[in-house]
Amino acid sequence: MKMKRNYFALAGRQIMMVLLAALSIYPVFFMVNTALKSKADYINNRFGFPQAIALQNFKEVFLGENFSRWFLNSIILTVTSVLISLIIALLAAFALSRYRFRMREGILKFVISLMMVPPVIMLIPLFIFMSRVKLTNSYTGIVLIYTGLLLPFSIYLLTTFFRSVPHSIIESASIDGCNSIRILKNILIPMSMPPIMTLIVINALWVWNELLLALIFLQKDNFKTLMTGITVFKSRYNIDVPLTMMGLFVITIPMVLIYFLAQKYFIRGLVSGSLKE
Repeated sequence: MKMKRNYFALAGRQIMMVLLAALSIYPVFFMVNTALKSKADYINNRFGFPQAIALQNFKEVFLGENFSRWFLNSIILTVTSVLISLIIALLAAFALSRYRFRMREGILKFVISLMMVPPVIMLIPLFIFMSRVKLTNSYTGIVLIYTGLLLPFSIYLLTTFFRSVPHSIIESASIDGCNSIRILKNILIPMSMPPIMTLIVINALWVWNELLLALIFLQKDNFKTLMTGITVFKSRYNIDVPLTMMGLFVITIPMVLIYFLAQKYFIRGLVSGSLKE
């Protein structure tokens, strides 16, 4: 009787997981399925499969006004922000995990507390400051903002991992004559690939999909990102749903590729630092 109850409980959990997976996958399926339809095909059959694949949607998206420019802007901002924040976080995490100085724990707690500050409450002071220094509608201004917002979590994750590295490894390298930069470059960074790749995926995904800050600080068309540009694109082609869905589909492709390329590091990076020496 007990085995029968366990069997039903296991079956119920499996059915629930299948339903949750279907609910998660269906929006993606609907987006891709609609993107491959023509406008007439979508009107005739919204939820069915396309009668014929409408490749012209892909051409119209990339040949559309400013879309290629928005795509390039998103790539520039994402790569630059993620790279700068990663370099600063590596240096800060190394200092916070390996050097002993006053207020070290206080600085780390302050960095962690910054993770709880929502970006929306900083919009007005940031906009006033960026306007005064003339950094609105520029790559420099928005990269500085993105980098500052990415740093707290990046420093916290890398510091946690660096502290889990056995101290004997660092001591051995120091005895062999390695300075701090060489220890970081030749020992800690190669050992830290899981958390580093996790940071790259998470931070790139956030910057790529960020809308509010880009909408406020990048108001000129030639500086818009894909997420801000797609709002203009949607309002311009709000009747042509397949074309809008194709635009959304194009936006998701780079992040999906990044995730699959870094997948083997991603799960390991999420649990990095959980084991102590």
